[in-house]
Amino acid sequence: MTKTTATNFTEIRIVFMGTPEFAVASLDALVKAGCNIVGVITAPDKPAGRGMELQQSAVKKYALANNLHVLQPEKLKNPVFLEELKALNADLQIVVAFRMLPEVVWNMPPMGSVNLHGSLLPQYRGAAPINWAVINGEKETGVTTFKLKHEIDTGDILLQESFAIHETDNAGDVHDKMKEIGARLLVKTVKGLADGSLTEKPQTSVMSGTSSAVIDNPNDPNSRLPTPDSRLLKHAPKIFTETCRIDWHKPVDEVYNLIRGLAPYPAAFTFLQEKKLKIYKVEKIREQPVEQAGSYRTDNKNYLQFACADGYISILELQLEGKKKMDTAAFLRGYHF
Repeated sequence: MTKTTATNFTEIRIVFMGTPEFAVASLDALVKAGCNIVGVITAPDKPAGRGMELQQSAVKKYALANNLHVLQPEKLKNPVFLEELKALNADLQIVVAFRMLPEVVWNMPPMGSVNLHGSLLPQYRGAAPINWAVINGEKETGVTTFKLKHEIDTGDILLQESFAIHETDNAGDVHDKMKEIGARLLVKTVKGLADGSLTEKPQTSVMSGTSSAVIDNPNDPNSRLPTPDSRLLKHAPKIFTETCRIDWHKPVDEVYNLIRGLAPYPAAFTFLQEKKLKIYKVEKIREQPVEQAGSYRTDNKNYLQFACADGYISILELQLEGKKKMDTAAFLRGYHF
């Protein structure tokens, strides 16, 4: 794809779209880099807490504190919102941890819309790339900036940066690394778009393996492009409650990765004497279990261990239904089996 015309990146009019704390790091990095943020789109205030008082999103709080113009549409196709968005006259839209955009929104600015995704695309397309990378035991992940188009997470890649996932990292640790690395990559992306140094790459071109399948338009001899082999792609679908339930019949490594891949939220769980037990932090014990998978052993003082197919999971931090999160020793002091 052709490069953009060179311009000063601080002159580019940017609309930023995001909601959670993860997106704040990116917005902050853009502001500190001197980017011209002409508007911030975030989720409407929602009731939360015991008093069900309206709560502002993390992005809204940051935007207001930095005197940025905020829009909070209920529906992205609302004609009033579309007129307000158009009036901002943005050159570029940047999307970080926001909802799906209709074409009328993402296709509005002349420079398009750039999304920051928490994986090395085309791997881990979907809603929960951080969780699934850890659940699957990946040793590496990364961030990708890419241009939005019709199909989710399939747009042309601008920049990518990888980093290691350590054996003891949970999803929260990866999230915290990723938001900072992603924020820096976004600034680099905007500067690259401004000076014309970035070339958009189709996701097919960054796959290490491709299939013989082709996109074949008989009217266009250049359309026969290799497509990513679906057998090589790992996906990152939304996490559901049943995803979080531990199957103790699986190998200890799989159980360990599931627990850290769901920590600190939404947390993997099992049942202890018919009460839901969320598990946040564990260690592996490579010892052939004598108990049936799912059975537990404890000294009622310091340890609580569950048998897996080929070892034990030793619980270090947990939360029993109706109780606070605590370490295992504190839990055992007040729990009677």
